[in-house]
Amino acid sequence: MVQSSKLTQTLSFGLDIHTGSDDDLQTGCLEARRIRNEVNRLDHQGWEWSDIKSTVVDNAAHVNNTTQLIVDKALGEIETYLDNKDDGWGRPYPYIDESYPMVMNHGEGYRLFPEDDGTIRFRITATRGTHVNGDLRGSPDHFDRLRTAFTDDEWRVGAAEVVYKHDEWRLHVTVTHEHHRVASKHDADTIVGVDVNEDCIALAAIDRDGELKDSVVIEYPSVKEKRHEFFTKRKRMQTAGQTADEAVVATQERDYVHDCLHKLSRDVVEWLLQFSTPVIVFEDLKDMRESIDYGTRMNRRLHSLPFAALQEMVSYKAAWEGIPSDDVDPEYTSQRCPRTECQHTSRGNRHRKRFRCQQCGFQDHADRKAAVCIVQDWVDEQYGNVPSLDRLPGRVRVM
Repeated sequence: MVQSSKLTQTLSFGLDIHTGSDDDLQTGCLEARRIRNEVNRLDHQGWEWSDIKSTVVDNAAHVNNTTQLIVDKALGEIETYLDNKDDGWGRPYPYIDESYPMVMNHGEGYRLFPEDDGTIRFRITATRGTHVNGDLRGSPDHFDRLRTAFTDDEWRVGAAEVVYKHDEWRLHVTVTHEHHRVASKHDADTIVGVDVNEDCIALAAIDRDGELKDSVVIEYPSVKEKRHEFFTKRKRMQTAGQTADEAVVATQERDYVHDCLHKLSRDVVEWLLQFSTPVIVFEDLKDMRESIDYGTRMNRRLHSLPFAALQEMVSYKAAWEGIPSDDVDPEYTSQRCPRTECQHTSRGNRHRKRFRCQQCGFQDHADRKAAVCIVQDWVDEQYGNVPSLDRLPGRVRVM
């Protein structure tokens, strides 16, 4: 059985400009910055969002549709802040020295023209009446995906952003597959349990007979260390009353973690591709924040971790490869012995990264063991019959 999902991917291209100039793009992005800062200023003054949109659109140098998309992007940042401010996220700060992306719809703010010789031309409306034209430059894979979006009825070309990154102007184009095919979780021959922690992610792949096919622990201690640095900076700024600078640091932390999670999610999906028909199973995190209470310092570290964001990124990238995902109740997966003849559950079984069952003596890497228990819980939930497991291979691969 195959399921259908709507999936969107962002393709990145360089710009070989023929007419118009870099300065025109710079002017457009500076106007986008002004729009974004104006949205934040009016929101801070208590304006209704509908009034903000109409007022800003009427006074912008961009075409109306582009301005509306930039306003929506800015309001989305504010909405994200409001959803996460209790976790220490900073309010979006004014852009001062850097530019802000121009956001445009295909056919309105920008247009792409595939040519018979394989090139793809672009036309960007930098501001009202000012156009920049040229050819896209990028990887063969991204060109192939973009050409498919133009020729296949199940695909469409969506919004794009003009950004200045790595000392050059780039166009980030979104393409959407309206009916992307993802395998059914019930057809999976391999169940991959995922245990996410603040310094690593553990994966364990088990077949339907209960055999561990592979496992890995992907470590990212630098994220934990860097987040502690950001937290220390913010506390010093709070003490000094530097609230504006504190918001800048909070946003820098968010962007740093976001980039790290994207790379980590790619590594996870690459590892998944060794299996022919897998399903990836996460812990259900809906009630995790309310249930965590390990003291003030540990709570701050755990509650601010973007576990859900990482799971969403992995699920999304896996879906592009046709791999389904699911979740299970995480209760006791870190404390329970995975041996089917034991199943002893106690907090004392785990000490940091070491799991040792106090009843039967079973030992393993605590995070890999938790990933195995996630698989067991999912199989039990789906089929009511957990395959027998007596031991795990002694060696744990760490990346």
